[in-house]
Amino acid sequence: MQLRATLQAALQNLLERHVPSAQLAAELLLMHVLGCDRGYLHAHPERELSAESTEHYLRLIAERATGKPTQYITGHQEFWGLEFEVTPEVLIPRPETEHVVETVLDLAKRRGMKKDARLRIADVGTGSGCIALALAHEFPRAVIFGVDVSRRALVVASTNALRLGMPERVKFLESDLLARLLDDDFLGTFDFVVSNPPYVGRDSLDMVQREVREFEPRVAWGDLENGDEVYRRLFPQALRALRPGGSVVVEIGYNMRDAVVSLLEHDVAPAFRPAQDDARLKAGATQAARWEEIDVRPDLRGIPRVVSARKACP
Repeated sequence: MQLRATLQAALQNLLERHVPSAQLAAELLLMHVLGCDRGYLHAHPERELSAESTEHYLRLIAERATGKPTQYITGHQEFWGLEFEVTPEVLIPRPETEHVVETVLDLAKRRGMKKDARLRIADVGTGSGCIALALAHEFPRAVIFGVDVSRRALVVASTNALRLGMPERVKFLESDLLARLLDDDFLGTFDFVVSNPPYVGRDSLDMVQREVREFEPRVAWGDLENGDEVYRRLFPQALRALRPGGSVVVEIGYNMRDAVVSLLEHDVAPAFRPAQDDARLKAGATQAARWEEIDVRPDLRGIPRVVSARKACP
């Protein structure tokens, strides 16, 4: 069967199943099977595919037709020009999340921090490690910690560090938010705390794509009561972890701007939740540290996407 005919048959299958971005999915899966790029597909439409390749391809198309994301089928996703392994244990890296990395680079540049600076950075909810490893790529001398509550996610992140030639550049730790980075050795030492936390509230579940609801790890994207719970816990911890002048940089959902900015404006440093936060944090809560330079940055569609704030100097 010729390449063009096979691709068209696959596309028709996906369209009938109402798979979003069907053309892109059909091409990416064929590129994966053939080990080629998109240019090759368009340049060789008359190529005869082997029975083995055709069978393999149509099997992957059948998987995609069930709603399974293309990235989980191929096992890969590009982020910040780097190729990451992804499995159903981690959230699929999105282009929008690259704005978190961009914001860190911009803030560092504005503050005179050079690329070879020995920055200390914590990536909270690291998942595949995409943010942490992108920052390690940009700041080769930085000391970076990637923390996640999921051991299985940390296995994926560690695998990505090895694949990208950075096995020693990021220290991956199992931790509930910053809990393991709040002892005396780390308090007040971080230049940046970054995160793409779960932020989908239950009242927004009907707006979440089926592929996300059914296939991506719920602990990574939300299903929270209000959507702002993680920010309420993270910001007080970040105040303690950051050095004076350090910044927190977080991704937010399309409707989270006001809620997240409000938390920063009202200084949530003492607002710990007894049932959820480590006793050491409650004992060390202080109202002295406050946020300043709160900023909201949009993504390419103009949707508020990243919020940053700086820990005020005494």
